[in-house]
Amino acid sequence: MVLQWNTMRGPTMTVHKQSVSFTDAAFTFARELVEAGEYPNFSAAVSGEMARAKAARERERTLLEAEVQRRLALPPDQWEPVAALGTFTSNARDHLTRLRSARENSAKS
Repeated sequence: MVLQWNTMRGPTMTVHKQSVSFTDAAFTFARELVEAGEYPNFSAAVSGEMARAKAARERERTLLEAEVQRRLALPPDQWEPVAALGTFTSNARDHLTRLRSARENSAKS
């Protein structure tokens, strides 16, 4: 079901009714936000916190992009090597090998 209303002149705001499940911790958090007066109701709390999470992710992405651009703008003589090419992924490869061995050993048991 889609409800639609417009309280001001301009673009309309569309509301989507959706049944969702929450963990106990998430449900309690949303209820506490309402009880503290930060939001008028549970739905507003969930929507508001989703908007805040989205904005935080966008800020993080923007900061990362700015940092990558800053580093790319450095002259090559100011670059520092991360690791030798032959060992760059060695830690990850070792970890994956240990995981595979553990999985194979548990399957044999």
